[in-house]
Amino acid sequence: MEFSIALLKGDGIGPEIVDSAVAVLEKTAAKFGHRFSFTPYLIGGCAIDETGIPLPPETIEGCLASDSVLLGAVGGPKWDDQPGNNRPEKALLGIRSALGLYTNLRPAKLYPALRSASPLKDEVIGKGFDIMIVRELTGGIYFGDRGYREGRYGQEAFDTEAYSVTEIERIGRAAFESAMKRSRRVCSIDKANVLESSRLWRKTMHELSGKYPEVQYSDMFVDNAAMQLVRDPGQFDVIVTSNMFGDILSDEASQITGSIGMLASASLGETTRGMYEPIHGSAPDIAGQNKANPIATILSGAMMLRYSFGLSAEADAIESAVDTVLSAGWRTADILGSTDGTPLTCTEMTEKIIEVL
Repeated sequence: MEFSIALLKGDGIGPEIVDSAVAVLEKTAAKFGHRFSFTPYLIGGCAIDETGIPLPPETIEGCLASDSVLLGAVGGPKWDDQPGNNRPEKALLGIRSALGLYTNLRPAKLYPALRSASPLKDEVIGKGFDIMIVRELTGGIYFGDRGYREGRYGQEAFDTEAYSVTEIERIGRAAFESAMKRSRRVCSIDKANVLESSRLWRKTMHELSGKYPEVQYSDMFVDNAAMQLVRDPGQFDVIVTSNMFGDILSDEASQITGSIGMLASASLGETTRGMYEPIHGSAPDIAGQNKANPIATILSGAMMLRYSFGLSAEADAIESAVDTVLSAGWRTADILGSTDGTPLTCTEMTEKIIEVL
């Protein structure tokens, strides 16, 4: 089979980790008899440097013409002086909206080989955890009305949280469908005791849950959810929540796995075209030093094979190779912990995974 993939390498360590994922995808294609073509486009700070804006029209057009998109990371202190509407991070909101990607899947899985790297106590970890966070991606406070106005104490800034029934239903369906393929449990996270948008969210999710009688459904306030993730993460299977709450909780979930450098994500819409990216940032402090952990981006590539291309065996092969390498004791600096071992470089970790493949 043949697929075209748009590459958005971005800033900081983005080019390094995307190159690693491409190398693994090329090895996978050769192993299984496929052909992947890769076309790079500008996004984020590097796009500002070249074109003056973080998301050039050519990038949007290229992504729309591709079968799927692989993204590295954007941003860095170099562009901190940019106005709010021209910051590198605005490109992420823009490309998600342009591609109609309203569902973000963020798995948070504790690899047995990295159990000691988790900041949680062993008795809290228990038998481990495998959580799928389903985050709404194109609505809520990140996309609502905003601005400045005269308020009670003078000038104030405001951002607006708004959700429609349609937006809640479609992300809810994504969560229930995901749960049907897992342990059939969905926990919806909101702040219905305070926010009107959350009250509509909860009402809509309750109505939707009736259409999935096989799935055990529950609600939880976001502040309690933040506590429960570090108290008993194994209680969760699928978590579904709003854009802002999902942004925060998914980073918390990533940290309890031992390293944010391990976790992939998928952004999906109505079509098979998706955008796949690690959940970590651009890490400008180690950019260009060959120190980055490429695993999250490599696993993002595996998610692309599974969710956009329907290549489950190929995705399994990449994930199994990562598991094998970790079980053999190979580590990059971020997951080395307090051991006396020598960490692998980004390139070396990529080569180890390719060797297993």
